[in-house]
Amino acid sequence: MLHIGCHLSSARGFAAMGRQALDIGADTFQFFTRNPRGSRAREADPADAAALTALLREKAFAPIIAHAPYTLNLCAADEERRSFAREVLSDDLHRMELLPGQYYNFHPGSHVGQGTAAGAAHIARALNAALWPGMTTTVLLETMAGKGSEVGGRFQDLREILDQVELAEKVGVCLDTCHVSDAGYDLIGDLDAVLTEFDRVVGLSRLKAVHLNDSLNPPGSRKDRHARIGEGCIGTEALARVVRHPALRNLPFCLETPNELPGYAAEIALLRRLAE
Repeated sequence: MLHIGCHLSSARGFAAMGRQALDIGADTFQFFTRNPRGSRAREADPADAAALTALLREKAFAPIIAHAPYTLNLCAADEERRSFAREVLSDDLHRMELLPGQYYNFHPGSHVGQGTAAGAAHIARALNAALWPGMTTTVLLETMAGKGSEVGGRFQDLREILDQVELAEKVGVCLDTCHVSDAGYDLIGDLDAVLTEFDRVVGLSRLKAVHLNDSLNPPGSRKDRHARIGEGCIGTEALARVVRHPALRNLPFCLETPNELPGYAAEIALLRRLAE
């Protein structure tokens, strides 16, 4: 069975997102933990979180994904920015325990001239400070398009981070189809080779979720511009192979395409048909 959803607004609360997901045929979804371009977070509501947890269990949802704000950069060159990012990470992970057993995804960040090795070390140190043995949340490193000084444009970048994380069992990877294609991996022509390389470098057991997006730009462009399914350079056929692949088909897939709810509902229905 294909587990698929989309990015939803958390403005109306946790339980409302769950009901909205059901309305559009989704059995997973993603939401921002706080303002994606800022630092403010809504006050936590344990009762609302408990209502969503009950709904997820009742309706047999796949794990849902909380997304860190884009401003979080654990490997920034400036210590003040790294400190801010560490505080956000720690706060988000403790708040996530209101929704036990879910995923928390973040962009590894940009090393801003320090080099990938230094960036990976900063990220790992932040994770080592934020993770604790009893936590139920799995933290996901997202694959990136490799623009500028981004860390995560190569699978090896993620391996370098994971090798330095003490509680490595608490950390996995979210593969973004737009990002991976833009980074130069041949998702269109040889998906098997891409996944074989991922398995060799990172390990498929680490892959916990997929961001399913078409790309406005051709492979290797390092641009990171998402497109609706079938309206970009990856195309419907290649993305259908992704959702049908036996190594991926049981993972939660989340759409981050430029859509409103009716568009997401149509894409979810399309991908369910293609996955059959």
